[in-house]
Amino acid sequence: MTRVLLTGFEPFGGEGVNPSWEAVRAAAARGADGLVLSTAQLPCAFGTALDALREAVDRTAPDLVLCVGQAGGRPDITVERVAVNVDDARIPDNAGAQPVDEPVVPGGPAAYFATLPVKACVAAVREAGLPASVSQTAGTFVCNHVFYGLMHLAATERPGLRGGFVHVPYAPAQVTDRALPSLPVPATAEALCVIAVTAAGRTTDIRAEGGATH
Repeated sequence: MTRVLLTGFEPFGGEGVNPSWEAVRAAAARGADGLVLSTAQLPCAFGTALDALREAVDRTAPDLVLCVGQAGGRPDITVERVAVNVDDARIPDNAGAQPVDEPVVPGGPAAYFATLPVKACVAAVREAGLPASVSQTAGTFVCNHVFYGLMHLAATERPGLRGGFVHVPYAPAQVTDRALPSLPVPATAEALCVIAVTAAGRTTDIRAEGGATH
Protein backbone atom coordinates (compact mmCIF):
# COMPACT_ATOMS: atom_id res chain seq x y z
CA MET A 1 0.00 0.00 0.00
CA THR A 2 1.27 3.45 -0.93
CA ARG A 3 0.97 6.08 1.79
CA VAL A 4 -0.30 9.39 0.42
CA LEU A 5 -0.56 12.64 2.37
CA LEU A 6 -3.12 15.13 1.07
CA THR A 7 -2.98 18.69 2.37
CA GLY A 8 -5.42 21.57 1.95
CA PHE A 9 -5.59 25.10 3.28
CA GLU A 10 -7.79 26.98 5.70
CA PRO A 11 -9.94 29.74 4.15
CA PHE A 12 -8.20 33.00 3.22
CA GLY A 13 -8.85 36.28 1.47
CA GLY A 14 -12.27 36.76 3.07
CA GLU A 15 -13.68 33.42 1.90
CA GLY A 16 -15.78 31.35 4.30
CA VAL A 17 -14.49 28.02 3.01
CA ASN A 18 -11.50 26.72 1.10
CA PRO A 19 -12.39 24.10 -1.52
CA SER A 20 -8.91 22.60 -1.29
CA TRP A 21 -9.52 21.43 2.28
CA GLU A 22 -13.12 20.41 1.62
CA ALA A 23 -12.01 18.32 -1.37
CA VAL A 24 -9.07 16.79 0.51
CA ARG A 25 -11.39 15.68 3.31
CA ALA A 26 -13.88 14.28 0.80
CA ALA A 27 -11.13 12.46 -1.09
CA ALA A 28 -9.89 10.80 2.10
CA ALA A 29 -13.44 9.75 2.98
CA ARG A 30 -13.93 8.38 -0.53
CA GLY A 31 -10.67 6.42 -0.47
CA ALA A 32 -8.64 5.01 -3.35
CA ASP A 33 -7.62 1.44 -4.16
CA GLY A 34 -4.10 0.58 -3.11
CA LEU A 35 -3.57 3.80 -1.19
CA VAL A 36 -3.57 4.78 2.46
CA LEU A 37 -4.74 8.39 2.49
CA SER A 38 -4.04 10.81 5.32
CA THR A 39 -4.81 14.52 5.50
CA ALA A 40 -3.59 17.73 7.07
CA GLN A 41 -4.98 21.25 7.00
CA LEU A 42 -2.32 23.92 6.58
CA PRO A 43 -2.60 27.51 7.77
CA CYS A 44 -2.60 30.10 5.00
CA ALA A 45 0.48 31.76 6.44
CA PHE A 46 4.07 31.98 5.29
CA GLY A 47 6.46 29.97 7.43
CA THR A 48 3.91 28.33 9.70
CA ALA A 49 2.41 26.50 6.72
CA LEU A 50 5.77 24.80 6.19
CA ASP A 51 6.00 23.96 9.88
CA ALA A 52 2.60 22.27 9.67
CA LEU A 53 3.59 20.46 6.49
CA ARG A 54 6.77 19.11 8.08
CA GLU A 55 4.81 17.94 11.13
CA ALA A 56 2.34 16.13 8.88
CA VAL A 57 5.13 14.47 6.89
CA ASP A 58 6.85 13.38 10.10
CA ARG A 59 3.56 12.05 11.49
CA THR A 60 2.40 10.10 8.44
CA ALA A 61 5.71 9.07 6.78
CA PRO A 62 4.19 9.27 3.29
CA ASP A 63 5.56 7.93 0.04
CA LEU A 64 3.77 10.69 -1.88
CA VAL A 65 2.51 14.16 -0.92
CA LEU A 66 -0.16 16.05 -2.83
CA CYS A 67 -0.59 19.60 -1.61
CA VAL A 68 -3.79 21.24 -2.78
CA GLY A 69 -4.78 24.89 -2.91
CA GLN A 70 -7.57 27.17 -4.13
CA ALA A 71 -7.09 28.99 -7.42
CA GLY A 72 -10.14 31.20 -7.65
CA GLY A 73 -10.95 32.02 -11.27
CA ARG A 74 -9.37 28.93 -12.80
CA PRO A 75 -11.97 26.72 -14.50
CA ASP A 76 -10.34 23.34 -14.02
CA ILE A 77 -8.10 21.12 -11.93
CA THR A 78 -4.55 22.30 -12.60
CA VAL A 79 -1.53 20.15 -11.81
CA GLU A 80 1.45 22.39 -11.16
CA ARG A 81 4.72 21.79 -12.96
CA VAL A 82 7.24 24.00 -11.14
CA ALA A 83 7.73 25.75 -7.79
CA VAL A 84 9.86 28.91 -7.63
CA ASN A 85 11.98 30.20 -4.76
CA VAL A 86 10.20 33.50 -4.22
CA ASP A 87 7.52 34.85 -1.91
CA ASP A 88 5.80 37.92 -3.38
CA ALA A 89 2.42 38.41 -1.75
CA ARG A 90 -0.22 40.59 -3.42
CA ILE A 91 -2.34 40.36 -0.26
CA PRO A 92 -1.43 39.64 3.37
CA ASP A 93 -1.60 36.05 4.57
CA ASN A 94 -3.86 35.06 7.46
CA ALA A 95 -1.20 36.14 9.96
CA GLY A 96 -0.88 39.58 8.37
CA ALA A 97 2.47 38.92 6.71
CA GLN A 98 3.07 40.21 3.19
CA PRO A 99 6.60 39.34 2.05
CA VAL A 100 7.80 40.94 -1.18
CA ASP A 101 10.58 39.45 -3.30
CA GLU A 102 11.87 37.23 -0.51
CA PRO A 103 13.17 33.67 -0.99
CA VAL A 104 11.18 30.75 0.34
CA VAL A 105 14.50 29.14 1.29
CA PRO A 106 17.51 31.49 1.36
CA GLY A 107 20.27 29.96 -0.75
CA GLY A 108 17.94 27.32 -2.19
CA PRO A 109 17.68 26.49 -5.90
CA ALA A 110 15.75 28.92 -8.08
CA ALA A 111 13.08 26.30 -8.73
CA TYR A 112 12.03 22.69 -8.33
CA PHE A 113 9.97 20.58 -10.70
CA ALA A 114 7.18 18.45 -9.28
CA THR A 115 8.11 14.80 -8.99
CA LEU A 116 4.65 13.73 -10.10
CA PRO A 117 3.91 12.49 -13.62
CA VAL A 118 2.17 15.81 -14.24
CA LYS A 119 0.83 15.20 -17.74
CA ALA A 120 -0.22 11.64 -16.98
CA CYS A 121 -2.20 12.95 -14.01
CA VAL A 122 -3.92 15.54 -16.20
CA ALA A 123 -4.74 12.90 -18.81
CA ALA A 124 -6.19 10.57 -16.18
CA VAL A 125 -8.44 13.29 -14.76
CA ARG A 126 -9.69 14.11 -18.24
CA GLU A 127 -10.35 10.44 -18.92
CA ALA A 128 -12.50 10.44 -15.79
CA GLY A 129 -14.63 13.13 -17.43
CA LEU A 130 -13.36 16.05 -15.38
CA PRO A 131 -11.63 19.25 -16.58
CA ALA A 132 -7.88 19.42 -16.05
CA SER A 133 -4.74 21.02 -17.43
CA VAL A 134 -1.06 21.55 -16.71
CA SER A 135 -0.21 24.80 -14.94
CA GLN A 136 3.15 26.48 -15.43
CA THR A 137 2.93 28.65 -12.30
CA ALA A 138 1.63 28.16 -8.79
CA GLY A 139 1.81 31.90 -8.16
CA THR A 140 3.96 33.55 -5.50
CA PHE A 141 1.62 33.34 -2.51
CA VAL A 142 1.37 30.63 0.16
CA CYS A 143 0.52 27.87 -2.35
CA ASN A 144 3.85 28.24 -4.15
CA HIS A 145 5.54 28.71 -0.77
CA VAL A 146 4.26 25.30 0.35
CA PHE A 147 4.99 23.66 -3.02
CA TYR A 148 8.59 24.88 -2.96
CA GLY A 149 8.98 23.97 0.69
CA LEU A 150 7.71 20.46 0.03
CA MET A 151 10.09 19.88 -2.85
CA HIS A 152 13.02 21.33 -0.89
CA LEU A 153 12.22 19.04 2.04
CA ALA A 154 12.15 16.05 -0.29
CA ALA A 155 15.38 17.06 -2.03
CA THR A 156 17.37 17.74 1.13
CA GLU A 157 15.95 15.53 3.87
CA ARG A 158 13.54 12.94 2.49
CA PRO A 159 15.14 10.97 -0.34
CA GLY A 160 12.51 8.96 -2.15
CA LEU A 161 9.63 11.22 -1.15
CA ARG A 162 7.68 12.34 -4.21
CA GLY A 163 5.26 15.19 -4.39
CA GLY A 164 3.63 18.08 -6.11
CA PHE A 165 0.85 20.63 -6.01
CA VAL A 166 -2.67 20.76 -7.41
CA HIS A 167 -4.75 23.92 -7.71
CA VAL A 168 -8.54 23.60 -7.68
CA PRO A 169 -11.37 25.97 -8.67
CA TYR A 170 -13.83 27.67 -6.38
CA ALA A 171 -16.69 25.59 -5.00
CA PRO A 172 -20.14 26.61 -6.34
CA ALA A 173 -21.17 28.14 -3.01
CA GLN A 174 -18.34 30.66 -3.34
CA VAL A 175 -19.53 32.13 -6.63
CA THR A 176 -23.27 32.56 -6.16
CA ASP A 177 -22.90 36.33 -6.47
CA ARG A 178 -20.12 36.54 -9.06
CA ALA A 179 -19.59 35.23 -12.57
CA LEU A 180 -16.61 32.95 -11.95
CA PRO A 181 -16.04 29.28 -12.77
CA SER A 182 -16.49 26.62 -10.11
CA LEU A 183 -16.42 22.86 -9.63
CA PRO A 184 -18.46 20.84 -7.12
CA VAL A 185 -16.38 19.57 -4.21
CA PRO A 186 -17.24 15.89 -4.90
CA ALA A 187 -15.91 16.26 -8.44
CA THR A 188 -12.75 17.91 -7.16
CA ALA A 189 -12.33 15.11 -4.63
CA GLU A 190 -12.71 12.51 -7.38
CA ALA A 191 -10.01 14.27 -9.39
CA LEU A 192 -7.66 14.24 -6.40
CA CYS A 193 -8.17 10.50 -5.98
CA VAL A 194 -7.46 9.96 -9.67
CA ILE A 195 -4.28 12.03 -9.42
CA ALA A 196 -3.14 10.16 -6.31
CA VAL A 197 -3.70 6.75 -7.92
CA THR A 198 -1.97 7.83 -11.13
CA ALA A 199 1.02 9.33 -9.33
CA ALA A 200 1.38 6.31 -7.06
CA GLY A 201 1.29 3.96 -10.02
CA ARG A 202 3.97 5.51 -12.21
CA THR A 203 7.14 7.57 -11.89
CA THR A 204 7.61 8.47 -15.57
CA ASP A 205 5.41 10.93 -17.40
CA ILE A 206 3.71 10.66 -20.76
CA ARG A 207 4.81 12.73 -23.75
CA ALA A 208 1.87 14.96 -24.57
CA GLU A 209 1.16 18.61 -25.31
CA GLY A 210 0.67 20.58 -22.13
CA GLY A 211 2.57 23.82 -22.55
CA ALA A 212 1.48 27.43 -22.74
CA THR A 213 2.23 30.29 -25.11
CA HIS A 214 2.26 32.90 -22.35
